[in-house]
Amino acid sequence: MLVSTSNDPFENKTSLDGTCGVCGSHNCLIHNFYDVLFNSKEARNNPILKCQKGQQFIIEGAPVNGLYFIKSGTVKVIRTGINGREQIVRFAKACEIVGHRGFGTQEYYSIGAIALQDTELYYFAKEKLQDYLLENPKFAYSMMLFYANELNRSENKVKSISQMTVRERVIDTLLYINRKFGDLRGFLNLPLSRREYADYAGTTEEQVIRVFSILKKEGLISAKGKKIGITDVQLLKNEISEHNYFLDT
Repeated sequence: MLVSTSNDPFENKTSLDGTCGVCGSHNCLIHNFYDVLFNSKEARNNPILKCQKGQQFIIEGAPVNGLYFIKSGTVKVIRTGINGREQIVRFAKACEIVGHRGFGTQEYYSIGAIALQDTELYYFAKEKLQDYLLENPKFAYSMMLFYANELNRSENKVKSISQMTVRERVIDTLLYINRKFGDLRGFLNLPLSRREYADYAGTTEEQVIRVFSILKKEGLISAKGKKIGITDVQLLKNEISEHNYFLDT
């Protein structure tokens, strides 16, 4: 991991409608609490961590030392499953938090995190962030709501996934990536290997390949190497609508 000497913090971009100019959200913690996180002299001197594609910046089981806010790039959050197999818990992009599951009373990270592309991270040491939370009740309240929403999504996802067939889990994964990262020239704007699709969907690489082949024959998706395009989003939504596909955003 490389550490940038730049002390230029998150650019406080604001769209005309008041949303964050980077992620487009009204609820962006970085954008809404820019003054709290970056306007002190100490915060401005915080280095920006730079990770190259494929670098791991959180190791599962390592001592918790702080939180990471993504400035740019994309990462996958992982944990070790049965027989040491990697499971992808979620994907994260600019303005999202990584490492929060270990923040608080836990001493060790329960997850790992790997950059899927060149990524820049804001790092906040645990002690500093605790000071910000104690000094700013609104920031503390927003963090509390963030954790509550994270817990709700996790519980709903476990419930839905347990009731889905392999085909439905793969479709759910495609729709999740489409919602989160969008479309670029007809393909999902996050190229993943078939193994990564399997690690998120909770199935095998062979089953993902088989489902993709069937969906392609049915005209629901297109494929070009690692790139996958969704031909008819609504038909895929209809297929898993009873599982509330929209819960995990």
